Order: sequence, then structure tokens, then C-alpha cells
Amino acid sequence: MSFSSKEIWKEFTKNNIALMGMGIIAVLLCMSVAAFVAIPAYTFREWNDPASWLVYPKSALPAWVNYFLPQKIPEHLILKPQEFHQESGNLYVVTDVFVTDYKYDSFPSDFIYSYTAKYSGSPLVQLSVIRPDGISSILMSASLPASAEEATFQGMMFSTDNSVRKNVQNNIAFLFPTDSIPSQDLVFSDLAKNNVLKGNYVFKVTLYSVSGKAALDQSQFVLGGKVYGLMGTDELRRDLAVGILWGTPLALFIGITVSIGSVVLGLVYGVFAGFKGRTTDEVMMRFNDVIYAMPALPLLIILAVTIGNSIFLIVGFLVVFGWVGIAKVSRSMAMQIKTLQYIEASKLMGQKDFKIIFKHVLPQLLPYAFASIAISVPAAITTEAGLSFLGLVDPTFPTWGQILHDASVYGAAERGLWWWILPPGIMIAITGLAFVFIGHAMDSIVNPKLRR
Repeated sequence: MSFSSKEIWKEFTKNNIALMGMGIIAVLLCMSVAAFVAIPAYTFREWNDPASWLVYPKSALPAWVNYFLPQKIPEHLILKPQEFHQESGNLYVVTDVFVTDYKYDSFPSDFIYSYTAKYSGSPLVQLSVIRPDGISSILMSASLPASAEEATFQGMMFSTDNSVRKNVQNNIAFLFPTDSIPSQDLVFSDLAKNNVLKGNYVFKVTLYSVSGKAALDQSQFVLGGKVYGLMGTDELRRDLAVGILWGTPLALFIGITVSIGSVVLGLVYGVFAGFKGRTTDEVMMRFNDVIYAMPALPLLIILAVTIGNSIFLIVGFLVVFGWVGIAKVSRSMAMQIKTLQYIEASKLMGQKDFKIIFKHVLPQLLPYAFASIAISVPAAITTEAGLSFLGLVDPTFPTWGQILHDASVYGAAERGLWWWILPPGIMIAITGLAFVFIGHAMDSIVNPKLRR
């Protein structure tokens, strides 16, 4: 029994499992769009570049865990200037202002200010803080290298610098013994109560120049913490939310491309063999049996090691080993269809075999093809994830399997870094489940044995 596209869609929209699968895929598509729109493209290229993630914390928990803990863990903050001031006269002054509401129950691990200064002469850069209790202090001052012409200088200021400790002792903690207390703890502490001083902290960076205009570019203040972002970070300081988001379009690309390629190749191959019959069918199906008998995973591993581990090559390998089962089923269906009267009539009218196959036989198998595509997607995604977990796929692509591979290499399970393992594993399972739901719904619609 055949169905028109309208009948199939009508039945499909009445199926709760199908609608659930479509809802999950809609969410995955939104995540894919977010990856392209919200995340800069360079993060995709720099996923395995350690220098690109230096300002991020190492193995940090997701920030939302603070909602479930009695004491809030300091969040790792990467602050951009909230205010910018520029004054000119006898002295040219540029000021960047960073504001943060510190509401955590323990001290930050450190703080770092990084900047790029453009200037001429020998300007002075000064970092200061205004605490919630009104106490202010200059934390550090540094003279930039003198230059008669316009120069560019990249600099950093660290909380571990000895001058920071001396300035804090002279302005904030002069009444207390502080030799064993880190500088960042002194800046953020209520020394009278011996605990964290919560509230708004204002960090000011001022560039003084007497030789004309100067500028601060790429100015950012990093307040070190132990939780960060929606998914936390890994041992290489990478933001796992970026990897999970970029992994979504990659997983959909791999799964859909492999499934469509396998189904189309298997469908055409099997229909042609079944329709032609006799010697052609025998030769083609023996070749199919040879491919079917090959151990796919060991051969994929060998091919990935010897030929290359490009993700596009892996997709091609998966298509090569994924079409054989579709070919067997489509062959048997084509052998039944070719005995129908309208096929015999087409032959008597002189139509060529290729025209009959593509005009009369293949359209009858489209519902089966759609169901097969949906069911084949999870297998393609999990196979790629397995190859990535074994380290056989291009590591520059942040796929979910590659994230799990890195977690295994750095012993995430043994160290209890669950946020590095669970999200990619759950995403693989949910994505596969969505396409299984759709494939099951399509099968129940087009398969007369499953219809009530």
C-alpha cells in the first residue's frame, strides 16, 4: 500500500513520538544556529590552541552549581571595561573602569589585568581599586618602555607581583600581619571580621601620557575563580559550552550526510540489481555480500590511520560501509514492484530500464527511504563518536566524541570531572534518540504490518 506525501505528513503530525523527535531536532537546529551566530568563528579554528584559552580557568565547575551549594564558590570573571574616560590637556589621561559585584563566600584565586597600549614617549599605567567599604588603593604602577615614535606594547599585571603586596599592605592592611596572606585575599577581605568583604569592587586602569595621545586596546580584567560558564572548563582551560555548541552542527552534518549518502547509494544499487535480475543481479549482490562481510570498525580504523583522519574522509568511509543493508532490502522490494502490471506496461511501451527505475520504481520506495535515513543517523553519529574517542578523527574539530576522547586522556572519570563527560554523552544519546523516534514513526506509518 502506497501513500501520498500529504497522507504521510498528516499521519506523521498525529504521532506523538514523531512530534517529540521533531521537537528535539528543532532544539538541536537552534543550537547549531547559535554556534554560528553567537560564537566567533575563530574559536572553532583555535579549539586545540592552548594559547587561545589562557585567560580561562583550568577544570572549573559550571557556574550554575552555586545554586545548589550552601557556600558560593568564586566565579571566574573575564571583565571588559564598563566605562571609558579620556582627558586631554597638559597631561593626556585614559581610564578604563571595571566593576564587579563580588558575592561569593571565599576569596578569588588571583587577578590579572592584560592590555595593549599604543603611545609615544614614556607613559605610566596605574591599576587601582575601590572596595565596597570605600577604601581605595593603588595596586600597581608601571612605566612603559620609552619610544620617540608611536609604539605598541602588550602588558600584564598580576596579583602575585611584589609591588601589589606592598601597596595593599600600606593602604588596606597596614594594621594587620599579612606576610602569609595572598594579595588578592587582602584586597577582598574584611580584616576586622576575618572573612570575605562582599559588594561592588571598582578596578580602575589609568594611562598617563605627557607626549600626546595614547590608547588602551584589548583591555580586560580577569578575576580568577573555580566555576565558569554554563558547562565549565576542561584541563586545557577550554570552555566546554563552546565545544558542545560547535559539536551540534558537526554531529548533524555527519549523521545526516552519512545517512542520506548511504540510503541513496544503497537504494539505487539495490533497485537496479533487483530490477535487472539474472546475471546482473547475481554479480551485484555477490559484491554486496563481500562488502557486507567486511568488519567495518577495524577497517575504518585502518583507513583512518593509513589514508587520513579528516572528518570528510571519515564521512566517506562511513558511507562506503553503510549502504549494503539498504541495498539488500531495496532489492527485494524492487523484485516485487517490477511484477506489477504498470511496470510491464511500461516495458511494452518501449521505455528504457533506467527511466522505469527512476520514474516508477524508486518513487514507490521513498517512504522507506525516509524512514531508513532517520534510523541511520544515530548509527553514523555514534560510529564517528567511537572513532573520535579512539583518537582517529581530526582533533581540530570539536566533536562530542573528541571531547570524550580528551576527557579519557586526562582521566576525567577518575578525577570526578563529571561536567567534562556527561554533557557530550547526553548530547549523543539525545540526538540519536530523536532520529530513532522519527524513524520509528515513519516505519509505523508506511509499514502495513505496524498500522492498526
